[in-house]
Amino acid sequence: MGKRTLINFSCLLPWLVLSVVVMVAQAEDPYLFFTWNVSYGTLSPLGVPQQVILINGQFPGPNLNTTTNNNIVINVFNNLDEPLLFHWSGIQQRKNSWHDGTPGTMCPILPGTNFTYRFQVKDQIGSFYYYPSLGFQKAAGGFGGLRVNSRLLIPVPFADPEDDYTVLIGDWYSKSHVELRKQLDSGESLGKPNGVLMNGKQGKVGDDSEEPLFEMQPGKTYRYRICNVGLRNSLNFRIQGHNMKLVETEGSHTQQAVYESLDIHLGQCYSVLVTADKEPMDYYMVASTRFTKYHYQATGKIRYTNGKGSGSASTVLPEPPVSWAWSLNQFRTFRWNLTASAARPNPQGSYKYGQINITRTIKLASTAGTVDGKLRYAVNGASHIDPETPMKLAEYYNIADKVFKYDTIPDEPSPDLDKQQADTIINMGPVVLNATFRNFVEIIFENHEKAVQSWHLDGYSFFPVAIEVGQWTPEKRKNYNLLDTVSRHTIQVYPKSWAAILLTFDNAGMWQIRSEILERAYLGQQLYVSVLSPARSLRDEYNMPDWSLVCGLVKDMPKPAPYSI
Repeated sequence: MGKRTLINFSCLLPWLVLSVVVMVAQAEDPYLFFTWNVSYGTLSPLGVPQQVILINGQFPGPNLNTTTNNNIVINVFNNLDEPLLFHWSGIQQRKNSWHDGTPGTMCPILPGTNFTYRFQVKDQIGSFYYYPSLGFQKAAGGFGGLRVNSRLLIPVPFADPEDDYTVLIGDWYSKSHVELRKQLDSGESLGKPNGVLMNGKQGKVGDDSEEPLFEMQPGKTYRYRICNVGLRNSLNFRIQGHNMKLVETEGSHTQQAVYESLDIHLGQCYSVLVTADKEPMDYYMVASTRFTKYHYQATGKIRYTNGKGSGSASTVLPEPPVSWAWSLNQFRTFRWNLTASAARPNPQGSYKYGQINITRTIKLASTAGTVDGKLRYAVNGASHIDPETPMKLAEYYNIADKVFKYDTIPDEPSPDLDKQQADTIINMGPVVLNATFRNFVEIIFENHEKAVQSWHLDGYSFFPVAIEVGQWTPEKRKNYNLLDTVSRHTIQVYPKSWAAILLTFDNAGMWQIRSEILERAYLGQQLYVSVLSPARSLRDEYNMPDWSLVCGLVKDMPKPAPYSI
């Protein structure tokens, strides 16, 4: 036998430790750093000078261009004269509602101070946006696009486009957000807006001096990410002379169908491919109001690079569809791409949502009425008010009972709720549903009113399995799409109709459910869902970050013992 050599491993220990540290550092997902200076400015989006909110001098704000699993670090300097928060609509903030940017989860950034958001776009791809979430500030701007690109190793079900464009459309008021807020606080509804914007501009058909928003090379295909960041209205989007191939909706790859126009409801984002295969000249994009007696529109030019240039666009715009029945039928054509990968290599369709047993059904009915002579909106008869202490902080510091009560609304609203409306009794206060971690639930949104509504859930994507006219009953489940409905985070509910969604409450945190009609949310048509992990483990939820802002009752309290593995 050969001679054995004894090795003293103690001398190698420092090198082994260093190697492990290096490996961990190399394995960590990339970081993207941003600095935002938020300030007021004066612009004339609708031709009338008004105060707007700028980010680094921009209106709308800068696009955030990220990739799956990137760590995002944004140092926000609040140069406004009022508190500020930013919400990242559609970003799930896995295990991290601490930086979701809603008043139920965070203390505000006070004027003259700064705060650093840190979050990860974990296991997501797709088209989203951000906006300021306090004090009706969204009506002044401060919003921008947020895209999450697929990692290079994950196949995408279409060829790389020549370029990737963000189109932010939304209705707009010519009054400042402060004036609008005072009007709501006085008990009055805002009424109709004053126009529609596209990337911060109204556009003017036939104005030869107007510069194009985007350019396309003949024969090339481009990706357009269109988000409705407005305040009140659904909008229809179309491109003069061009069809659009739908490929993605709010983080889900769709079956690729071609559309002449798309109804985009409040808070929703769609991603389409457009090929420059027409006569080389200028063409108009059009966004116009839907389901209203008034007609507002915004336009923006697309220019072919070798085209005729200024003055070549036709002033004859494509007509919008006319009924909400058309819109409902279009919704029913959207299908999940079951074989495409999303953020992970496994196909989207490998998650069999239709085979999971429902453990809880929650019906949420919208109502409107008055309290002390002032207009309020409610869910199941309760109108939400944000307490001084964010509910998530109250839970973490174990003083929830001093700030709010759980389950102040029933899972089943009164059957006469749709008959009462203006005469219904509205209770005001924080509204928080207590959800069981990892339960699979069914939520029914009921719209007893005459206008289209739009609802959003933070922290999750869900499966909108049905939208139908009338009132929901358990028998309606036989009509659910349990195979390939598109997973998303915002769903419309048509007049005198209902929408059903399915999801698993597997993301611990405090998550907002809100009307995307800003007036309604501001006046109480929102609530929160508390999803607590009984294990209090880092496997399920991160600890409150050390740099988090504190306020209200927890301001001077010692921080609780952290979660452990």
